Amino acid sequence: MSAHSFALQRSNLENLALLAGTFERVERSGTSLDAQQYLVLVDRLKDALGADLPTEGLNAVLSAHPAAAELYENLHYAHAGLCRSPLEVAVAAESAARDLLSRLAGASRA
Repeated sequence: MSAHSFALQRSNLENLALLAGTFERVERSGTSLDAQQYLVLVDRLKDALGADLPTEGLNAVLSAHPAAAELYENLHYAHAGLCRSPLEVAVAAESAARDLLSRLAGASRA
């Protein structure tokens, strides 16, 4: 890996860590944030999650910031499902979603 590539990944990881920490505080604080500010924060965090990042560093940030990990899962759900959730929680969530969709389909027929 070149020095430039390493420096870019480090910068991307530092940016992700700062945004993930901010997002965690906002999500867990219980105080409301202006909707536009929230959207800007989420958009920046999404961009940071899509940047060139070392896998180990990404995993460390996501492990330290559950709100960012949840956003990461939602962004990658189509490809990986609930890849960061414990298996029991993921299975229960998918089962509940399937049951809800079945009930809704039945209600629309009636």
